[in-house]
Amino acid sequence: GGFIAVLTDSYNMGILIFLVILGAMVCLMNRAGGSAAFGAWASKHIKSRVGAQLATIALGVLIFIDDYFNCLTVGSVMRPVTDKYKVSREKLAFIVDATAAPIAGLAIISTWIGLELSLITQGFQSIGMNVSGFGIFLQTIPFRFYNILILIFIVISALTYYEFGPMKEAEKKARARKEDEPVESLEATSFDDVKPVEGIKLSVWNAIIPIGVLIVGALIAFYWSGYTTILGGEDQALITLMKTSPLSFSGIFEALAASDASVALFQAALLASIVAILMAVLQKIMSIEEAISEWVGGMKTIVITGVILLLAWSLGGVIGELGTADYLVGVLAGAIPIFILPTLIFVLGALISFATGTSYGTMSILMPLTIPLAWAVNPEMGFVIVCTSGVLTGAIFGDHCSPISDTTILSSMGTSCNHIDHVSTQIYYAIFVAVIAIIFGYIPAGFGIQWYISIPVAIVVMYIGLRVLGEKVPFDEVA
Repeated sequence: GGFIAVLTDSYNMGILIFLVILGAMVCLMNRAGGSAAFGAWASKHIKSRVGAQLATIALGVLIFIDDYFNCLTVGSVMRPVTDKYKVSREKLAFIVDATAAPIAGLAIISTWIGLELSLITQGFQSIGMNVSGFGIFLQTIPFRFYNILILIFIVISALTYYEFGPMKEAEKKARARKEDEPVESLEATSFDDVKPVEGIKLSVWNAIIPIGVLIVGALIAFYWSGYTTILGGEDQALITLMKTSPLSFSGIFEALAASDASVALFQAALLASIVAILMAVLQKIMSIEEAISEWVGGMKTIVITGVILLLAWSLGGVIGELGTADYLVGVLAGAIPIFILPTLIFVLGALISFATGTSYGTMSILMPLTIPLAWAVNPEMGFVIVCTSGVLTGAIFGDHCSPISDTTILSSMGTSCNHIDHVSTQIYYAIFVAVIAIIFGYIPAGFGIQWYISIPVAIVVMYIGLRVLGEKVPFDEVA
């Protein structure tokens, strides 16, 4: 009965509907020329190789809503710009991939948040605690060492020109390319089906406004959902807080923590879709019928994600019924030193997600096991939070660099980079950062060392490591 239970859960359905609507909105936005206009604007304003890479990173960070949307938009928008400054396709694909899952997994408004929150809440329920999934999620953010470090790594590598491993060779080859020589590319795999409508005037606002409405709308919907939940609840202290200072920092935090993500995200995506449809119609880019049919057609881009999510949710349910968590807790609780658990969970998450190519699936397998295990080993909230972040981050490591991961495939597709070349150049960087995340992040965190000590140390070590392992790739600036 796992699958039916998953389908009848209103929260899960809300998240699925949100995903589908988001896919539809993104397609419509691309057809209205928003993404293309942004690309044209970027190539006018970017003046150097470092600029091209930093702009790609910045855009990747800005599109935190969804990793798929990120891979496809950033890759195709920035490709002409990075080609112009002789940044290799491999490096572009790496930057796109490194800002996709690692950002979406950290963002408090994203297509990931629903699954992450539902798994955290269920995990704590299994040890008899009713917590706010969102509150726990916010506390795991500083301990997402891999996500944080890989983002800093791509900035360091762009600024210093240092590269190592196969990426260094790819970059040397790209530098040696003559001005008018075309970049070898796999046009067959590039993302051709979301070209803008023929002959329209391209406007950046067709991308900025719908995304802006989505983000602002989601924040307001999150807040309103939490605000009404608290006022309708029993907790007198929180009710007083909402009545006296609803917009204070703690007021906003508590409202966000108590919100129902599935409803809020759905409302925001629907609103943003309506705005995107109206913009396309009012600018006479499409008729209302065309806009709505483009929107409906865009829904199919997300079908596969939906299927993966459903399967991941059912798998989590089956594992719960099998009692795997209790078994593992029994075996491991006395057998392992406490401090090694966060590292062990990160490594397990990385291996499972690398082998299966799905972070959602990995989270669904590991989260129901991790929370009871961490609590049994060391019943201390801070420790359980570090272990929880180990699940989320380990799952993202595999999603980032597994050859069969959807985002890895979409990054190759969006940047028109050979898939195997992308995987083989990126894996060295991902492993380098993961090792530093373990040695200077998760092991110290297991001993209770705070993130604000470990992260700066890890950044320094990462910089030194890049200088020692790598070499500077020389090049001539393009005039």
